[in-house]
Amino acid sequence: MRIIAGIYGGRRLAAPKGERTRPTADRAKEALFSILGGLEGAHVLDLYAGTGAIGLEALSRGAARAVFVEKARPALEALDENLRALGIDGEAAKVLRLDVGRALKVLAEDERFDLIYADPPYELARTALPEVLGFATRGLSETGRLVLEHRHLDPSPAAPPGLALTDQRRYGEATLAFYGRST
Repeated sequence: MRIIAGIYGGRRLAAPKGERTRPTADRAKEALFSILGGLEGAHVLDLYAGTGAIGLEALSRGAARAVFVEKARPALEALDENLRALGIDGEAAKVLRLDVGRALKVLAEDERFDLIYADPPYELARTALPEVLGFATRGLSETGRLVLEHRHLDPSPAAPPGLALTDQRRYGEATLAFYGRST
């Protein structure tokens, strides 16, 4: 696993041993950032962050700040190691060591994000993604985008009032569902 482009492009990322953390495939990550385009100055929320690969890729490509939400100790150890290895400090990165439900309550009043990325364990997706969509109605900036990664066999969740499903792309076993503010 590596960072694909930007100032940290080509750098390898630490990952916990075993299969509990399921990283986004490089092909899907490359396509994601190609679709998203420029991220200069963006504020990013990486939910179910694992090793932090999505948020770190965003920082590498010019995002100003990334908030990582993860609760699994092995993934947090890898995330901390990756932040140290890249020299990313507390100004650019914040790690919330909480489950996503609690983190969304902490974040609800605090900050707006230009990109929210959520990749829950597939077995939790049906219950977790509606909560993430609900948060996005409040937590996305006016031009922000929400991207949900889920098992390709499962349908993308319906958008709540205020959001619209704008695109879906399949990459192997995963689907990336893109949401933005509805007009």
